[in-house]
Amino acid sequence: MLIGLTGGIGSGKTAAANHFESLGIDIVDADLASRAVVEPGQPALDSIAEHFGPEIIGADGGLDRAQLRKLVFAEESERKWLQRLLHPLISEYLAQQIRESTSTYCLLVNPLLLESGQSQWCKKIIVVDTPLETQIQRTMSRDDNNREQVQSIVNAQMSRDDRLSAADFVLLNDQGIDELNTNVENIHQELVDLCQKQPT
Repeated sequence: MLIGLTGGIGSGKTAAANHFESLGIDIVDADLASRAVVEPGQPALDSIAEHFGPEIIGADGGLDRAQLRKLVFAEESERKWLQRLLHPLISEYLAQQIRESTSTYCLLVNPLLLESGQSQWCKKIIVVDTPLETQIQRTMSRDDNNREQVQSIVNAQMSRDDRLSAADFVLLNDQGIDELNTNVENIHQELVDLCQKQPT
């Protein structure tokens, strides 16, 4: 059974996913997949270099992500070109990992789970939720961004209300790691029970 986990920036998705993993659940991470498909030696990296020019490749032979971000966010057509190239590759990478999962259920972690349509793959959706101000403060301290930068990222993401309306489970993360872990364990038990009733 595939379960989706999502949430806004700074909500605590990674901390939640790590605890699910510690409970023996296989994690499939869309952010890791997006990196894997552009590693040196992968055809996508050659296509990106051909399209954007050799300066998009760093001294280590890997993708210069900062430079790529500048280019694709400056020009919507370039962002769409990149999405057309990468999204099918990322989807196939994720699908392969999901097929190989052997845990009671598999957790697909993706900040864009609902926007990408990958929520359609999932039997249930978990939304990690935290108050807006907490999101902003966490992200500012973690990424060394100012409030304006973080607010612009939050504004570009799906609204909190829309995410919550899509949730089968809400994982509230506003009280610290111990409380988060307890909430994860409660949802985990519900999902294990559900898997026993609905094995597929």
